[in-house]
Amino acid sequence: MNTQKKASSAEEIAARLAEAAKRANEEADARRAAAKPLNLPPELGGPKGLEPTRYGDWEKKGLISDF
Repeated sequence: MNTQKKASSAEEIAARLAEAAKRANEEADARRAAAKPLNLPPELGGPKGLEPTRYGDWEKKGLISDF
């Protein structure tokens, strides 16, 4: 049995990737639309300003640690 695959051109590969990306974005949008917002209580005693874990730095009493 001959199971040799036909070689795809760069344009065919790009078209398949674009279609898969479009499908993935549509699925993600549908999940976001169906998701219920979290009703969390406000953080007590947390850092002021931007979320430090997002930027990789944590400051407490003037000391900074990177993680």
